[in-house]
Amino acid sequence: MAPFRKAEGYPPQKLLPFMRWVLEGAWTQIWLAIAASISVGITTVLGFWLIGWVIDQAQAVGPGFLVSHAWAVVLLAVFYLLIWPLSMAANAAFNSVTLGPNLYALTLNRVNRYTLGQSLSYFDNDFAGRIAQKSQQTSRALTEVVTEGTNIIGNALAAVVSAALLLGAVDWRMGLTVTVWLVAYVYLVKHFLPRIRERSQLRAARRAVVTGQIVDTITNIRTVKLFAHGEAEETATEGALSGYRESGIAWASTVVTFRLWIFTLAGLLPTALIILALWLWGRGLATTGDIAAAGLISTRLATMTGWVSFASLGIFTNIGEIEDGIRTLTPRDRLEDAPDATELEVTKAGVSFDDVDFTYGRKEGGVQALSLDIAPGEKLGIVGASGAGKSTLVALLLRLYAPEGGKISIDGQDLAHVTQESLRRQISMVTQETAMFNRSARDNILYGRPSATDEEMIAAAKKAEAHDFILGLKDHRGRTGYDAHLGERGVKLSGGQRQRIALARAIVKDAPILVLDEATSALDSEVEAAIQSALHRVMEGKTVLAIAHRLSTLSEMDRIVVLDQGQIAESGTHAELLAQNGLYAQYWTRQSGGFIQTEAAE
Repeated sequence: MAPFRKAEGYPPQKLLPFMRWVLEGAWTQIWLAIAASISVGITTVLGFWLIGWVIDQAQAVGPGFLVSHAWAVVLLAVFYLLIWPLSMAANAAFNSVTLGPNLYALTLNRVNRYTLGQSLSYFDNDFAGRIAQKSQQTSRALTEVVTEGTNIIGNALAAVVSAALLLGAVDWRMGLTVTVWLVAYVYLVKHFLPRIRERSQLRAARRAVVTGQIVDTITNIRTVKLFAHGEAEETATEGALSGYRESGIAWASTVVTFRLWIFTLAGLLPTALIILALWLWGRGLATTGDIAAAGLISTRLATMTGWVSFASLGIFTNIGEIEDGIRTLTPRDRLEDAPDATELEVTKAGVSFDDVDFTYGRKEGGVQALSLDIAPGEKLGIVGASGAGKSTLVALLLRLYAPEGGKISIDGQDLAHVTQESLRRQISMVTQETAMFNRSARDNILYGRPSATDEEMIAAAKKAEAHDFILGLKDHRGRTGYDAHLGERGVKLSGGQRQRIALARAIVKDAPILVLDEATSALDSEVEAAIQSALHRVMEGKTVLAIAHRLSTLSEMDRIVVLDQGQIAESGTHAELLAQNGLYAQYWTRQSGGFIQTEAAE
């Protein structure tokens, strides 16, 4: 089994097709596991028959049986000391070693790979913790369904069929008794397990709500404390837990009723078979060994009933969780590469927006009929009121969304026909809300270009004015400097420190197109002034799109465009725009007059 092999196509949204999609490439191992499980079922029943046969032989021979028929005793010992242990070990090996770890890795890898390809709106509309929990829950549940299912299909079914055949060979009425019992057992399972499955789906959905609520609260714990809303969050969690508790009680009540009927039926089998065997023995139709074999086999089947019912319960509970996971994980909220998509080749880094429309599916917002040409190496500043379309423009350039009209091109290559990965490799971006991984400072910087050397990484950090404070970092495990971990979302750093690491990441990536979305907004004036010269060096030879709230940071741009309601209202140099006495001049006047323009750039 190749646990990290890619799946073909999209995951289906129905249970059985979804399982086939996930398990593709693992069926050989699954069938071998079923075969090993069948061998356990057959071996167990044969062992009980062998005991009955030895008893009959001993009764016929008398006290000298151990001496005269030592070979029979050796046969019994070989069976129970060699054949039966090997059969059990093979079954355990297939389930615990071959299937369990590999199926979980295979399932989670395929589900996670598909999830990572979803569009940003998919992640915006759900809790990160809930998506992660559903991925792991679905993978674990599917693994358990397969491993337990192979045991039930093989071991239990083989044991029941073997028992019916062997006891039927003694007397047809004994075989019929096992068959009737099996039909009654199947009826109970068919009646109860779909109900358990439905209640399991509801329980899984409400458990995910609890997980999402707790993760959302912990993720925003600083805000919770700052606004003194601890009790409100506790109340919200209690509400989610109440729903989960009610669904859990409903599920458990059905389970208890099911197990009561199952164990009653389980006790009925040995009672009926032993009474029937004694009745047959009294009429000379069965031997003492037949009675012993019937007792052992029926007791084994009764005991197995408890295990099978428990395993079946687990299977149907897990099926409910898989179906709940399918609803969360399989929607096709994706922006796919075109079938003819090629690798983007950037030679000059000229960018062109040609009559581009994108309003997020609404009648307003975003950009409308926007045309803009950015020359290779040009430094373009972008300003505008909140909602004017600045962030939309950048998101479209990165192909996080596809234009609803018009086209965007780089060096004449339509972005709709290049691969997204190759496009984003050619663009470095620093955003206002910096993204930090809970990894080392080194890992966070090298995320821009993993192949960069330590020397290149340190040089980038120095340009971003980050090197000195990185050397002073120390995490809770004693790791220091570039090896120190930054905490979830970089929580151990100040806003300015996070921003400087993000700048270092963009510098080390060294892409021909650089996007700065409020790149210095988290820096104090002193630090911002210190890295402005470094930023100018980084921008040399690159095509730059810079969104900024502080207009002073754009004053030296080659050109500035002012967006208003999704369209370009003004365009020109800083001096030209001031001379026009339009929107840009209004923003500039308010900021230079000491007021913060709350309607200015995002």
